[in-house]
Amino acid sequence: MSTTAAPTGLTTTATPAATALRRLYFVRFAFAIVWALVMFTMAGGISPAGAVLLVLYPLFDVGAAVVDARSSRATGSPGLLYVNMAVSLLAAVGVAVACASGIPAVLRVWGAWAFVSGLVQLIVAVSRRAMGGQWPMILSGAVSALAGASFVASAGVDEPTLTSAIGYAVPGGVFFLVSALRLRHASRKN
Repeated sequence: MSTTAAPTGLTTTATPAATALRRLYFVRFAFAIVWALVMFTMAGGISPAGAVLLVLYPLFDVGAAVVDARSSRATGSPGLLYVNMAVSLLAAVGVAVACASGIPAVLRVWGAWAFVSGLVQLIVAVSRRAMGGQWPMILSGAVSALAGASFVASAGVDEPTLTSAIGYAVPGGVFFLVSALRLRHASRKN
């Protein structure tokens, strides 16, 4: 960790955790955009490739939470990140099972996962406010929780599609990009 004097005379800190988060957020942005582009080509139904992609998204979230927890040990307890790992792993299994039942079942599982993981993201981001670059993550967590509720509701329409899941990934990726850029800006100021 490096400490520098800010122009105001206050001391600020640039942490290895902030650097690791910035890298992780860039990777999460790229993954979300690529996933959405590929998934868009098969949003009308659940093909075998589509099912793999649907399961892959929450599994990627598990991996990202593992990286986040490892880099965040010095900044406090990563307990909520472990909760997120468990929730995302359960979501991956649930989505895999739901794929056999159709799009409404997938949207219900996806929605429950988006709701719970959004709340976890919101709480984690609020606890990291002092690190900088967390307002996009706070907003993303809140939007994810709201989107989760809408996925469950949209599962009941006559002919649901997976476009709402794609619509979930793109803004989520953009929030990660904005947060990564804000973390970079905060570290340069330090």
